Amino acid sequence: MELKDKVTIITGAAGGIGKTTSEEFAKAGAKLVLVDYNKKALKKLAKEIRQTHVDVIEIQADVSNEQEVKKAVYNALGKFNKIDILINNAGICKMIPILEISADEWDHFMAVNLKSVFLFSKEVFRYMKEVKYGKIINIGSAAGKIGGLAAGAHYSASKAAVMCFTKSLALQAAPFKINVNCVCPGPTKTDITLAWGDKTNIEFAEKIPFKEYAESIDIANAILFLASDKSKYITGEILDVNGGLVMD
Repeated sequence: MELKDKVTIITGAAGGIGKTTSEEFAKAGAKLVLVDYNKKALKKLAKEIRQTHVDVIEIQADVSNEQEVKKAVYNALGKFNKIDILINNAGICKMIPILEISADEWDHFMAVNLKSVFLFSKEVFRYMKEVKYGKIINIGSAAGKIGGLAAGAHYSASKAAVMCFTKSLALQAAPFKINVNCVCPGPTKTDITLAWGDKTNIEFAEKIPFKEYAESIDIANAILFLASDKSKYITGEILDVNGGLVMD
């Protein structure tokens, strides 16, 4: 996928799917704005990508904080003078029974997984609307469609809301030739699923028709497609990448 000089903001860029996506977008020629809360991991990734002669800036930010989001978008425009692609990837996940979820934890999950998507999309849409071009790609989850078999109810609910938000924004953005889509992964080999333990992962993999988890590159490739001009007539789509776990 050719993305030469496409300025791309990636949230949650420093680990898991975000890290692989950042690396693949760098290979495709994009200019990167990497956003993450983990300063050490963020700086390490940015340094590695710069060594491939890709133009990149890293921004440490709390993606659920409106002022920090506004500042991140302001800095991206200040550096590159445009934003072509936004990937709302930042998220948190936890295995926990519903009776053990506190109100504060519920609010925290909604802030990181959902509010961040709203905040970044709003600020970037404001710019894209003026230039009548852009790609916004949100990351959902199979758990948002079928409930959390391994993830908590707060995670599942937040991801279901991300998918509905995607459709709402797609309707408003379409007249300005802005594509808004969502990639919906199933279980993927990351630090999050590693923390579930071997027993849970083996049992859950058996529920997937492919009998294995996705690799981060499988999700990154779907994101690349939706970010490219090959998907210019696709909007409001929830693209499942889950080995057949959810078919719709």
